[in-house]
Amino acid sequence: MGTRVTLTAAVPAEVDDARAEAAFAAAMAELRRVESLMTTWRDDSEISRLNAAAGRSAVVVSPDTWRVLEASLWASRASGGAFDVTFEAMHGVWRFDQDRDPHPPPAREVARARALVDWTKLRMDGASRSVKLEARGMRVGLGGIAKGYGVDRAAAVLLERGLTDFAVQAGGDLYTHGEKAPGVPWSVGIRDPRGAEGEYFASLPVGDHAFSTAGDYERSYVVGGRRYHHIIDPHTGYPATASRSVTIWAKDALTADAVDDAVFILGPDKGLALVESIDDCGAVIVDAANRVWVSKRLEGKAVVLRQPTDGL
Repeated sequence: MGTRVTLTAAVPAEVDDARAEAAFAAAMAELRRVESLMTTWRDDSEISRLNAAAGRSAVVVSPDTWRVLEASLWASRASGGAFDVTFEAMHGVWRFDQDRDPHPPPAREVARARALVDWTKLRMDGASRSVKLEARGMRVGLGGIAKGYGVDRAAAVLLERGLTDFAVQAGGDLYTHGEKAPGVPWSVGIRDPRGAEGEYFASLPVGDHAFSTAGDYERSYVVGGRRYHHIIDPHTGYPATASRSVTIWAKDALTADAVDDAVFILGPDKGLALVESIDDCGAVIVDAANRVWVSKRLEGKAVVLRQPTDGL
C-alpha cells in the first residue's frame, strides 16, 4: 500500500509464539489481498479494470471493493464532495511521489484534469454489484480510504486468531484493540506539523478505536513562500489551504481514513460540523493559522501538550 505496516500485540498466556506469529502472517496476507483488489499500480486489480472501462461498461467487483466504494460515496455526500475518489484523474498533474517535481503545474493542465473529477458520475448497481464510471478518462483511486479498510480487515483477522490486545498501523492509519498492557491504555502522539519528525504537540487515547492523520508536511514542497502538498481540493484542483493537520478518532479505520482528508479540505468550521454529525467520531485540527481545534467528543480525552511549532 505504499507505506510501512506495523503489527503490535500483547500476547495472552494461552496463545503461544507460533500461534501469534501465524496470526500476524494471516493479518499481513489479508492486507495484501485488499491491496491486490484496490491498487492502481497493478493492471489486473478491480480498480484498474474499472478505470480501463470508464465511459464504456460496468465492472463487477468483490464485496470488499464494493464496501470501500460505497463508503467513498457516503464520504463524498457527507462532505459536499471534499472527499472524491475520482480525483485519480489528476494523477500525474501534481508530482509529490517518486516522480517528485517541485514546480506547480500550469493552470490549464490542472483545469483539464479537474474537469474529469466528479463523484456523482461513479454509478453503483447493488443488484449486480457492478460499478461504472460514466465518462471516458475518469479514474478512481482509493489511496485515501483503502488503507483504513485494510487496517480494519487485519484487525478482524487478529481477533479471529485469538489476539485481543493489539495495534495495527499502516502509515497514518491506526486501529487498536484492548490494552497495551494490563491497566495501560493504547495512546498515540499527534505530530507537530511544523516540528521535526517524531515531535508531538498532543496525545490521545485510542482503545478500541481508530486514529488517522492527514497533514501537509508529508509529500510536499515550498515554492515562493507557499507550501504545496498532496492533499488536493477536488473543487479547485489545488492543494487545500484551510489546515496544517487533521487527526480523526473514529470507531473504525475505514471511517477515520475517509474523514481526515475531507476535514482537512473543509477546514475547522465545516470540518468539525462534519465530525460531530458522525457517530463516535472526533477530531484534533491544526488550522492554517496554527490554531488548535478539539471536537466536543475529544474534550477531556485529547491532551494538548504545547502549542504546535509555527512556520511555512
